[in-house]
Amino acid sequence: MRLLYRSLAFLDLISLVFMSMQLWNIANHYTELPNQLSVKIEAMLMFPMFLLVLVGAYGLFFTKKFGFILYYIQFPFRLYLWVFTLGFITLLPEALNNFEDKWPNILLKVCIMAEFIRLYLTVRGHLKLKGQQ
Repeated sequence: MRLLYRSLAFLDLISLVFMSMQLWNIANHYTELPNQLSVKIEAMLMFPMFLLVLVGAYGLFFTKKFGFILYYIQFPFRLYLWVFTLGFITLLPEALNNFEDKWPNILLKVCIMAEFIRLYLTVRGHLKLKGQQ
């Protein structure tokens, strides 16, 4: 199980690289964002989400209780902000110069499904760790 959590923490670190690019873009172009409340809320939530993912990845890597709790707190916000564990796979068609319209939708569904599988594995492993203590 520890290998699973370390792998998930590593995938979160990859997500943080892409999140940092988004945050840089938001910080530099905040005034150019549409004047919609949902867009502004989403942009502002990305900053604390970055910290939650960073601290949660650290906690999961070392199998600390706060890592699990932070992931449970993050989960609904991950879905709202589209911060997925395997989110980087949505960039594969662009990297492979395949710009067909079907791939982004398919890969987004795979990311959402993988996030629910990760939630299941995290809860299952957390309960297993709790039983060992």
